[in-house]
Amino acid sequence: MSTDTGTLRAGRLGRWFSGPRRAIIVSSIGTSLEWYDYFLYGTAAVLVFRQLFFPDADPATGLLLSLATFGVGFASRPVGAMLFGHFGDRIGRRDVLAATFLVMGTSTFLVGLLPGYASIGVVAPVLLVLLRVIQGLSLGGQWGGAVLMAMEHGTRERRGVTSSWVQVGVPVGNILSTGLLALAAVLLPNEAFLEWGWRVPFLLSGGLALMGLWIRRGLTESPEFEAMGEPSRTPLLEVLRTHPRALGSAFLARIGSDVVFYVFTFYLLTYLESQLGMERSVGLTVVVIASAVQLPLLVLYGRISDRWGRRRVYAFGAIGSGVWVFAFFPLLDTGVFWIITAAVVGGIVFEAAMYGPQAAFIAELFAPRVRYSGTGLGYQVAGVPSGALAPIVAVMLFQWFGSAQAVAWYVVASVLVTLVGLALSPGPWRGPSAPPGQPAARVPLTRDAP
Repeated sequence: MSTDTGTLRAGRLGRWFSGPRRAIIVSSIGTSLEWYDYFLYGTAAVLVFRQLFFPDADPATGLLLSLATFGVGFASRPVGAMLFGHFGDRIGRRDVLAATFLVMGTSTFLVGLLPGYASIGVVAPVLLVLLRVIQGLSLGGQWGGAVLMAMEHGTRERRGVTSSWVQVGVPVGNILSTGLLALAAVLLPNEAFLEWGWRVPFLLSGGLALMGLWIRRGLTESPEFEAMGEPSRTPLLEVLRTHPRALGSAFLARIGSDVVFYVFTFYLLTYLESQLGMERSVGLTVVVIASAVQLPLLVLYGRISDRWGRRRVYAFGAIGSGVWVFAFFPLLDTGVFWIITAAVVGGIVFEAAMYGPQAAFIAELFAPRVRYSGTGLGYQVAGVPSGALAPIVAVMLFQWFGSAQAVAWYVVASVLVTLVGLALSPGPWRGPSAPPGQPAARVPLTRDAP
């Protein structure tokens, strides 16, 4: 009797964990681990790498050099989008995802083993940059594939909420990476943290990569990919030729979301430590709390976008971020922990309205035969002038003007660019995959389809 009951329960669990649910869960877990690796580097760039890899530079220059190594990962992400996007459109989404995850886990693990400048001199920062480039290549190919696996396994009516679960990988990865570094910073003396404590979260990535490969092993291929017929021979060239407006819209819409996120989280760490003289653990703890709040908001906004339309929800987040940033820095300047937390959480509330529906908004712009290439390219190219430069631009603006108001106006300019991108959107793709050389069929913009 107990055996029959166990078999029945296992059968029910198997049916529940199949099809769209399996694709969503696997893509979300994999993306969380991928972003863990990526964000781990960014947080360490602010807190650790300046002292270990650029010790001869003055503090301000060392910080900028450290942030520059963080930025080169963004520069390589479009290359990864083109490389892995080609194969994702040619041979399928699933196997490409597994390859990107293995590359990310291996490169992050090697960062944890890398000797500092004191041991091997200038070779240390060179190797650091090289490994960051490899990280960027992996993430450039991974994000688009994870979004498509989740979205293309589901129904059109729920694409916003299904793909938003992939976006949840960002705050989960941020919580894991920042939380582990915060724990190490609290438990260890500063000397021990700089010597070996920061390396532990990086070394864990080796096991996470193997775990991700195991999780993805049983995932089926995207139904839309299998149903689309003959794949494009040159998906990158085809998407450039047939979807230029979609690429432009995706690029511009991404700018504000990235700048807002990196100012409210990564630049926050620098501002609290260098301008307010607060302990690094304060900023790390605040980021963890804000990321926890962001988790349900991303799915909520994705669901709302299925009903109200992607552009409406996206625009709400952009406008709200542009207003909130003028309260953000005065709240930080109070130096009170819970007020600082409220400032960051308030910003994340608006940022999530952009990022939650963003995956579906971008992916729906492209026909299935070029969707991997188009989605990855539109998303990742925008990361270079926005996410890669946002912490650096914020640091430089504060140095030049001596006021956080300059940073606030930088955020406003970025969300205005996003609103232009939303206005230029050609609308979501509908119908069969477009043949080579022909534009995809679309829903008229007047309908503001979700």
